[in-house]
Amino acid sequence: MSIELVNEKLNIALDEAGSIDNFKSHPDQQACSPKKHDDSVEDTRDNLRTRGYLPIANYGLVGNLRTVALCGSDGSIDFFCYPKFDSPSVFVRLLDSEKVGHFSISPTFPKSNRQQYLPNSNILNTRFFSDEGVSQIIDYMHIPEKHQRLALKPLQPWLIRQVEVARGEVTFELELFPAFNYALDSHTTELVDFSVDTERIQDVVQNENPASYFIGDKKALFSSRGLTLDLRYIIRQGDFTLGDIPKLNLTIFTSKLHKGPGIKAKFTLKENQQIIFILREVPAPSDSNGCLEQVSSRFTDPPLSVPLLKALFRQTINFWQDWIGQSIYTGRWRENVNRSALALKLLTYEPTGAVVAAPTFGLPEEIGGPRNWDYRYTWVRDSAFTIYALMRLGMTEEGKNYMKFMEERCLDLNPDGSLNIMYSIDGEKKLPELTLDHLDGYRGSRPVRIGNGAYDHIQLDIYGELLDGIYLFNKYGSPISYDLWVSIRKLTDYVCDNWHMDDMSIWEVRGRRQNFTYSKIMCWVAVDRALRLSEKRILPCKPNQRNRWMDVRDKIFEEIMSKSWNPERKIFVQSYEAKDALDAAVLIMPLVFFISPTDPRFLSTISQMLLPPERGGLLTNNLVFRYNHLTTDDGLGGMEGAFSMCTFWLVEALTRAGKYDKHLLERAEFIFEQMIAYANHLGLFSEEISRSGELLGNFPQAFTHISFISAAFNLDRVLN
Repeated sequence: MSIELVNEKLNIALDEAGSIDNFKSHPDQQACSPKKHDDSVEDTRDNLRTRGYLPIANYGLVGNLRTVALCGSDGSIDFFCYPKFDSPSVFVRLLDSEKVGHFSISPTFPKSNRQQYLPNSNILNTRFFSDEGVSQIIDYMHIPEKHQRLALKPLQPWLIRQVEVARGEVTFELELFPAFNYALDSHTTELVDFSVDTERIQDVVQNENPASYFIGDKKALFSSRGLTLDLRYIIRQGDFTLGDIPKLNLTIFTSKLHKGPGIKAKFTLKENQQIIFILREVPAPSDSNGCLEQVSSRFTDPPLSVPLLKALFRQTINFWQDWIGQSIYTGRWRENVNRSALALKLLTYEPTGAVVAAPTFGLPEEIGGPRNWDYRYTWVRDSAFTIYALMRLGMTEEGKNYMKFMEERCLDLNPDGSLNIMYSIDGEKKLPELTLDHLDGYRGSRPVRIGNGAYDHIQLDIYGELLDGIYLFNKYGSPISYDLWVSIRKLTDYVCDNWHMDDMSIWEVRGRRQNFTYSKIMCWVAVDRALRLSEKRILPCKPNQRNRWMDVRDKIFEEIMSKSWNPERKIFVQSYEAKDALDAAVLIMPLVFFISPTDPRFLSTISQMLLPPERGGLLTNNLVFRYNHLTTDDGLGGMEGAFSMCTFWLVEALTRAGKYDKHLLERAEFIFEQMIAYANHLGLFSEEISRSGELLGNFPQAFTHISFISAAFNLDRVLN
């Protein structure tokens, strides 16, 4: 088949894919057709809670490189696992609107609201507007500046909420209902007297007028079996309201739906007045009265004051702005790319260098469906791609930390010489999957799962992503060590011994194992990158090892071109066994330099992907599905949305081909600009997008932001 004929068919497919009018339903394929309107189905697209739930898109997140909190556009923190990403939740109203915890602060009668991040940071600003006044809540978790002395100014693992009024007078309502250990553990709540030792505080109060702020004389104490939290606050008078002190009276409130009492309060602030709330884990009491312990306590549990909180805010915003200032990307989509980079940084676990796939669990791939997974772990695949994306932007420190994490995993291989496909953020291998049957799930999407039953899957593709990441780190970061090279040799030998096996591949199907094309491609990548490292660094191999790697690499390539190619349909198929099934994962081919982006076979595959599912394709409204559920059995029930990462992969594949065909490049740019519009108001992407345009799946998802950065980088380069 000539390249001219392929391009003609591809252009026809592009024109058809761009027309909504061409989307027609086949009578036997209603599952992939737009559903008829049903008045009984709730509208999830507005800015209000429906049955207690906000749309997934209405959340922003703050974090401290240990965990994150998701804050809704209405001022409610509805998801918070503490103290780490994979710790049990404290707030998880996101997955059950009635039984589980939240921490909400909102004006009583707002007419509109806006939410944004402070420039170049992960400090969230939620503003509320009404005729009576304008107010805002600034949410953040403290992170020390990179080069400050942590012994004297350590990280304070606090969730800080700063409430203030910019104009007029605003009345707020506060509710704090914790639900410890996924709402399984009971707890007690009490209001206790609280005061600050003035001798401890006098040396940190310098330019602040002591009469301008008041530390709350009560604090709320929440005690469960495994965790004790307290809520403290500081009231600050406005510049124009001295003597007019805002009143805040916390009251304990009991609900039959919760495992323990919460607190409520109603308070009014005038212009420039402010209340800062600090939620934290209560520090363990010291066992000694010695000088060393007193000095340590002074820094790890500092006396509460406005100067202290100003310092924490300043350190946090400096950290984020200094970090994103390293970015070398100056292209067309700089603001979007920087936001994606900041989101990816929030998903890194600083103590070990691990990167979580997403900070949430249980958010559905279909409203009411069963595809609800726990993504609070580090997938070898996702993490390697994350490091690639950040290194593209000039951030190499994350790559260095992740390489250290993976070196440690390589010292603890499985008995057969393999890696796990995922680990906990601390490196644990076993992640047993459980269901939380007492939770209703997001808008009734059950079951809610914690842990991940795929941890012991065989997914051979992970070695390709890992070795590609190591190769790029060696190229753009720092040269790899000899010990890491020894581990690479072992992993490459494992791939050479096992590449022919069937597996579960990138989509972690829960059905039968197959010889997935994507896994074969990434096995080729693994061996290819090991050979490149050996050649470029002149790294030693065992006798005949290099020759064997070259033979296996060529054999894998030839087998893919033979067994993964359907000459009748002229497509690369999902697996050797599924000869008619398309899979968006094969879009990776030119991205990892397995095949030319203008190879007739690849262009023919794209042309069929661009058809709607009921015509055998994967595209609907310029959104790409992972595979066609009409023809593919993945061992799971229910449906799912379009996969955001796959759409960005399509953009990048069209971009690479578009270097030689202007029509393809224009199409890539058009789809890319459309995808940007599917991000939420903060520029955050979820895993999937529903047919109605709603964000679905765990949020925000690292893989989507990774593929967005890569597509933006390459599209901008080709357009230039």
